[in-house]
Amino acid sequence: MAEKKIALVTGASSGIGRAIAEKLAGEGYEVYGIGRTFTDDATTEMPEATNEAAGEIHRLIYDLTDTKKLPDFLKENVKGKLSLLVNCAGAAYYGPHETLSPAAIHEMVTVNVEVPLLLTNRYLRDLRDGGAIVNVSSVTAKQNNNSFGCAYGATKAAVSHFSETLFEETRKSGVRVITVHPDLTDTNLYRNADFTPADDADCVLTAEEVADAVLTAVQARDGLVVSDITLRPQRNRIVRKSL
Repeated sequence: MAEKKIALVTGASSGIGRAIAEKLAGEGYEVYGIGRTFTDDATTEMPEATNEAAGEIHRLIYDLTDTKKLPDFLKENVKGKLSLLVNCAGAAYYGPHETLSPAAIHEMVTVNVEVPLLLTNRYLRDLRDGGAIVNVSSVTAKQNNNSFGCAYGATKAAVSHFSETLFEETRKSGVRVITVHPDLTDTNLYRNADFTPADDADCVLTAEEVADAVLTAVQARDGLVVSDITLRPQRNRIVRKSL
């Protein structure tokens, strides 16, 4: 009997994280999904299994900005040996840097950088010899001009750099490290911005499209690592929110 595949996914209550959790469950993973809140929609409208081997999603409510209690929370709630870690939770605040609050900067650094480093540190031994780590970064990590989002871009550049060097450090032990760089995606990431992506199909990605790319990379044959995925809509257009 094949060993059960266990995945931990942060940011699993909505957006890209939720889509990834659903895809993995459909492929037979037992998924532990961490989210700050899970709405009734996320609880009652999960898609039905597409095959007999489909797994399940354990929804774990936790505020990842509380890193001191995180080790105990994981010990109590995440059971078994991980085969996949997906760091997808993200925080984003936009605007001139001097207008950002210290709390907003702290949240971005904690959720976008510190938490992936802490979770990788905790589970890396589990993932040696064939496990995988997926870090969902952002296309802004590769851009030099992140005006009105320079702090957010800096946190994503940090996690992308961490991913690249972690792969070099652990590749001989069989760990696959996959970094995903999505561009504008139809999620609630922009709730603290004065803009949203245009809703034309060629101007925005869907969370499901990003999740499909992640699943393709995770399911690559042994010996092949898709280390860097960049997904971009054909056109770049945003819509300013009404004041």
